[in-house]
Amino acid sequence: MERITLPRRGLLLGSLAAAASLRSGTAPAAVPRATEQAPGFYRHRVGEIEVTALLDGNLAFPDAALPNLFRNYDADTGTRLKAAAFDAPGGVPLAVNAFLVNTGTRLILVDAGAAAALGPNLGQIPRNLRAAGVALEDIDAIVLTHLHRDHAAGMLTADGAALFPRGEVLVAEAEAAYWSDSGEETRAPAPLRPFFGPARAVLAAYGSRVRRIAPETEVAPGVRTLAIPGHTPGHLGVHVASGGAQFLMWGDVVHAQSLQFARPDWSISFDSDPDLAARTRSRIFDMAATDRLVVAGSHLAFPAIGHVARRSEGYGFVPAMWRSPL
Repeated sequence: MERITLPRRGLLLGSLAAAASLRSGTAPAAVPRATEQAPGFYRHRVGEIEVTALLDGNLAFPDAALPNLFRNYDADTGTRLKAAAFDAPGGVPLAVNAFLVNTGTRLILVDAGAAAALGPNLGQIPRNLRAAGVALEDIDAIVLTHLHRDHAAGMLTADGAALFPRGEVLVAEAEAAYWSDSGEETRAPAPLRPFFGPARAVLAAYGSRVRRIAPETEVAPGVRTLAIPGHTPGHLGVHVASGGAQFLMWGDVVHAQSLQFARPDWSISFDSDPDLAARTRSRIFDMAATDRLVVAGSHLAFPAIGHVARRSEGYGFVPAMWRSPL
């Protein structure tokens, strides 16, 4: 059978453009470039509950930083895993996401992004909420998986006031106590110390609207928090169950999608307890793969919703967006 040879993409596009201009008798007109992406929100149905993924923005871990960022990191393995995931040369991508849970009677935001705390590429949660048809004053409650800046700094306006005018703020008792303790700040490793001041600022801005909760607390019918320990002292996940469907928002179980699914033992330097974080990651991966859970992660590639699958080397992430019933 005759072999078909396809032209390279650039040559193909050029040939098509040239053919079009010859037919019209005119030179091809310049097409203006767009200046921004479409709004970053994506709706997913969990029984009778709707979960909307919200993109705050994207960052990257530079390659040069990876040996210091990830415990047990091996350069040859990392290079192989990044190539297999088609990561761009020079770094490992890091999305920052939040999630909106609509129970039909309550709107519950899970995390709020980074605002301007980590540079100009983040801070898109308010814009994407508006694009999804939700105003800041519509939010009934905000569950903070933890108080790191990329999850909680988006709670504040540029001048440090509360951004959400009426939402109750739910944070684990252990989390609020840890970041409020000046003694813990003194004892913390140097990379974690800059996180204390911003965490205290969020708690202060919301004052009496902050509710310190136990690890397993019902937020609304079908919506519960659960302990996912290791990343921070009070790190929470949020579990949604409705109509036989289940959905787990796991916060910061994963930071580097291309690396940590295959190597769950590679804990990040921002983990308060790296050993516990690694054990938790393996446990959550095993549970999600065994129970075929739909999961969502704060740092998975947007829209950050999918499944965990067992692989010959650890685990892998399978996006579920094309199978989401609306």
